[in-house]
Amino acid sequence: MRFAPWKVAQAAVAFLQIVRDPNKLEKVFDLRESLEDPKVVDPVIAALKLDERAASAFRDRPRLGKIDLATLERMPAGSLGREFAAHMRAQNLDPAAIPTLPSANERQYLSAHLYETHDIWHVVTGFRTDVAGELGLQAFYYAQFPSGLSAMLLAAGFLNTTLYRIDERTVRMDAIVEGYALGKKAEKFYGVRWGDMWTRSLAEIRRELGVEPVGSVGAVASIAA
Repeated sequence: MRFAPWKVAQAAVAFLQIVRDPNKLEKVFDLRESLEDPKVVDPVIAALKLDERAASAFRDRPRLGKIDLATLERMPAGSLGREFAAHMRAQNLDPAAIPTLPSANERQYLSAHLYETHDIWHVVTGFRTDVAGELGLQAFYYAQFPSGLSAMLLAAGFLNTTLYRIDERTVRMDAIVEGYALGKKAEKFYGVRWGDMWTRSLAEIRRELGVEPVGSVGAVASIAA
């Protein structure tokens, strides 16, 4: 398996910058783009399509569409929509500011679906958006499907912890271990049509997907609290 030199260079630069500062979100995007090669992407798609829900998503390519937080905030207490809105408000995130990736084919849809549902996965699993929580969620991803991006982000997290934040090794490792175990136990998340579930109880969705929200390590005990 060989990659274009410029992609290797782009991945190396992005990886090292993430090692230095895991909060550099734009470098995560650069790393993702460097891994958008059929040699990397096609095996991931093949693995995901072993699950019927994911296979159906690749056929139909459903999208979340426009998200209005004010509308979601009026949904019933405890609903996925209301909890998601609370999460986005707490993180000062505006769904309208998140670019919409194209999904004209399966390779594009792989990234587009993961990109636009990332914060929903945070809400359903309970992981925070600090470094420990993000590493825990990446471990969840990696348990669910063979994500090259997740593997590299976890590797960058290990190096960052060792070189710069050894004081956080316990909380980060606990989150990674918990995320991987949760991902192995839960139903597959890829392809879940979250946009059809906004009004449903988050607790009910978690039961349906076999998810017990993570504990105090790297997690949110109550998003709406």
